[in-house]
Amino acid sequence: MPRIDRYILTQYLTQFGFFALVLVSVYWINRAVQLFEQLIQDGQTALVVLEFTALTLPLAIALVLPVAAFAATAYGTNRLASESELTAMQAAGLSPWRLARPVLVFGLLVGLMVAVLAHALVPLARARLAERQAEVAENVSARFLKPGAFQYPADGVTLFIGDIADDGRLIGLFLEDASDPSQHSIYTAEEALVVRTDAGPRLVMSRGMVQTLRQADGGAPRLSATRFADLTYDVGSFFAADARKARDLRTYSTLRLLMPDAALLEATGATAPRARAEGHERLAQPLMAPVAAMLGFSMLLIGGYSRFGVWRQVLWAVLALLAVQALATAAASRTAEAPGNWPLLYLAPLAGALVAAGALWSAGRPRRIKAPTLPPAPPPLAQPGAAP
Repeated sequence: MPRIDRYILTQYLTQFGFFALVLVSVYWINRAVQLFEQLIQDGQTALVVLEFTALTLPLAIALVLPVAAFAATAYGTNRLASESELTAMQAAGLSPWRLARPVLVFGLLVGLMVAVLAHALVPLARARLAERQAEVAENVSARFLKPGAFQYPADGVTLFIGDIADDGRLIGLFLEDASDPSQHSIYTAEEALVVRTDAGPRLVMSRGMVQTLRQADGGAPRLSATRFADLTYDVGSFFAADARKARDLRTYSTLRLLMPDAALLEATGATAPRARAEGHERLAQPLMAPVAAMLGFSMLLIGGYSRFGVWRQVLWAVLALLAVQALATAAASRTAEAPGNWPLLYLAPLAGALVAAGALWSAGRPRRIKAPTLPPAPPPLAQPGAAP
């Protein structure tokens, strides 16, 4: 690589590191605050909050890197122009297409980073996050078992616990199950213990009573009361509902999404076109990085020198990026509604590439210098001695 290309590439990489760090920090902190409030309210520890926020970091980086690439190229090109380095390069005979070569290399490097994240790290992080969410959902003691307060873990279910002993025993349990309209049950127990099994959490109650009110067909309701020494109650349907959800498509590899098999479709409950659309969305995501970099560079080359800087070109570059991003969002929404329209996912990168190419072509056209308009010549002076 020539020295001039290495110099430009170094400038952009330096600015890219700064903008990526700032944008990822802002996005990640915002997400971490939301998770912190949710998990702390559920009784989780700070280590669980830190683990969950760390698992969301690959997705945040993948979303932010194209924007950081655009900011780096726009700021770096503005700096080269303000210090007259860009003017010197153009005066030395370097065309806009030639100057765009290190920018394209920079964009491809960022696109490679996004590809690694989108195809490898993000699916692994999503899969691990889904597993941890299922484990947390099954942790009944942390989420719902709070002493001295009425809990409503599901529709028609009321739970009250007097106190929780140091060894995990629930003292003074009250459980009302009115989820079935034909049968209303109330469980009371002196002590209870939550036991985790392979089939989900179970509530083992000791020394209590169950009162059941059944609605008889065509007759008066009947009330029955039964005392028990030990009774097991299935609370998995209330507290572990999230664990029974279908697996997310986004946790699978791109190759399996592009060629979905019966096991994948059964586990996710999705259709084959929906799985292929998800795979093509991953393939299109890294293409936005070089497009954003080229937009940030090419739009700043339009127009001549101005003492007021290139703020107009920067505004046009931002508008072009927003238009391309809006087109990508519209294509993703259209594909979500009709997965067979997955070719639309590649429309936004193609449109951005055409806009960048048009800007480079416009910047490389020879400009005609308008000849200055001269004032009219003054009338000739009268010769000395001539008759007036």
